[in-house]
Amino acid sequence: MIVTYSRNVFIPLTRTCRNSCHYCGFRKNDGKVMERWEVERFLASAKNATEALFTFGERPDENDSVKKWLGDRGYERFVDYVYDMNRLAISHGLLPHTNAGVLERNELKRLREVNASMGLMLEQAVELECHSESPGKKPEVRIKTIKVAGKLQIPFTTGILIGIGENREDRMYSLEIIADLAENYGHIQEVIIQNFSPKPGTKMEGAEPPSLREMIDAVRCARELLPERTAIQVPPNLVDSIQPLISAGANDIGGISEVTPDYINPEHPWPQLKKIERSLNGRYVLRERLPIHPVFVREGWYGEEIAGLIEAYSDDEGYRCLR
Repeated sequence: MIVTYSRNVFIPLTRTCRNSCHYCGFRKNDGKVMERWEVERFLASAKNATEALFTFGERPDENDSVKKWLGDRGYERFVDYVYDMNRLAISHGLLPHTNAGVLERNELKRLREVNASMGLMLEQAVELECHSESPGKKPEVRIKTIKVAGKLQIPFTTGILIGIGENREDRMYSLEIIADLAENYGHIQEVIIQNFSPKPGTKMEGAEPPSLREMIDAVRCARELLPERTAIQVPPNLVDSIQPLISAGANDIGGISEVTPDYINPEHPWPQLKKIERSLNGRYVLRERLPIHPVFVREGWYGEEIAGLIEAYSDDEGYRCLR
């Protein structure tokens, strides 16, 4: 069995966010945005990466400081700045993957031109207390974005966050919603099964993270429910060992960076690939992919702006070319 991963550079464009999730340690809401020269510095450091992972708070331009920052640089909306930074990444030979939060159809359509794939965590398809101050975490709003991405044929990453106040039935229901979207539109390339990790200074800093047993159960349920073409991803820096989760049905470990930390979970450094390979005990083959998964490369789910890079970086099977 093959277990896939990608090499990326993680670019946190801004930590300003309209949501205030009770478990989030990323949000600062200070109105600061990475300048173009800062983004370029990140891109130049990418080494062997093929992916530029753009992550930022949802709808940061609702913040007056961000709105002014954009206006001073000739931008009307934050998505316009993201588009330009995506193009900058392409000029550096990197394939953008953007996690932008909830977006409208016209925004998704525009970013599709300059992204190999995009993402939005569903987290849970039920109302939870931890999202009571987060308008963008309304399940129906997030499901709509994922559905529209499917209609636009955007290779898409989503997933569930475990341990934020939901129960097993909620997890099953959330996975069933994702499976239905995947069956109807065929665009969901991977589903992340991510464990909640308590952050100091947040309202949930004392909450108990999920057990390995709960994680294994969620992975098994995901594998039973999801289409075969949809990969199941587990974050290798948030669990002690990925081997039990791979045995349960996971087959992807996401993006790993040699030059940037996981800015969402900075207290959990990326494991070395050699360590991951050793943990697989020779039972699985670790193969590098692009931010667009192999099946979507083979089926041509990408536009002209990034076609040259994808075709240069991929082999006949759609994996990262070794040459």
